[in-house]
Amino acid sequence: MKVIAFYLPQFHRIPENDRWWGAGFTEWTNMKNAVPLFEGHYQPRIPLNDNYYCLTEVETLLWQATLAKQYGIYGFCMYHYWFTGQKLLNRPLDLWLENPQIQLPFCLCWANETWTKSWNVNSTDDILILQEYGNQRDWKDHFDYLYPFFSDNRYIKIQNRPLFVLYRPELLKNRRDMLLFWNKLAKEKGLPGIAFAAQQRFFNIAKEADGDLFTYQIEYQPALAREHIESLATIDNGVRCIEYDTVWQAVLNFKPLNYKSIPGAFVDWDNTPRKGKKGVAFKGATPEKFKQYFAQQIQRAESIYKQDMIFLFAWNEWSEGGYLEPDDKYQYAYLEAIRDIIKNF
Repeated sequence: MKVIAFYLPQFHRIPENDRWWGAGFTEWTNMKNAVPLFEGHYQPRIPLNDNYYCLTEVETLLWQATLAKQYGIYGFCMYHYWFTGQKLLNRPLDLWLENPQIQLPFCLCWANETWTKSWNVNSTDDILILQEYGNQRDWKDHFDYLYPFFSDNRYIKIQNRPLFVLYRPELLKNRRDMLLFWNKLAKEKGLPGIAFAAQQRFFNIAKEADGDLFTYQIEYQPALAREHIESLATIDNGVRCIEYDTVWQAVLNFKPLNYKSIPGAFVDWDNTPRKGKKGVAFKGATPEKFKQYFAQQIQRAESIYKQDMIFLFAWNEWSEGGYLEPDDKYQYAYLEAIRDIIKNF
């Protein structure tokens, strides 16, 4: 079973974030400012040994890859940000490509959304950078940037087709034309095509006219489960809270969206470091519970979904509570849970 963890590259400075959020802003800024908002609230969450790393250091990428491999993670699905030729947060991905000693499989997910201020505690709809999808020339520029990744021997491939995840396919203008064009370019480069996968819950490839162009439907958790159980949330000192067990039961009772579905799993969720009291936090998460539930989802991946992959939220989504990297409280316990499950499986 291949466990593929989503990977966030926003742990290094870029000029745009300096301008939008203040000099020196990274995802760690949110974590260092986090505070407990209700009794028993696990905040702030501190990386083990104060490891507030920077993802422009190759040593950090090597550490992450070695740690993930050691504990049974097959690979990373790394978020990629492209705005009609403008790249953001791309340096860690480029370093990964440039350093073949980083021996961990990976694929890319195009996070194809407009950036606004709404993800932060000072929520507004102010646009920071607009996502426009351009024309065929822009599509070719994008493909030309992606091709060195696609052709890398560490890149995750499905029958020799590079796996490329689209975060929000429903937002893509002229989607069918673009995907067909990319497949054409891939074949001109000697590849049999691209294995496209849809990630977010707003798009079901079984119900779309161009669903045939998608190889997979990733059931992104806990987002997919949450939409079915939001009514069970309680308010604790202003924060919307949901029991960890309740969310996992929803995940384990979920029926595949379609025959191309790949199941999802999650470590935890708490986005109050970003959103404060406007956030949502799960209550009761522990490594022991995660191990029990994750083992069941792995079994379902094989017996119900008939898949050899599972996508996990997440490797390092610290500001949303979804991370496997060691912290001060649990240290390596979540990683040890995965290692034990994969070994036994």
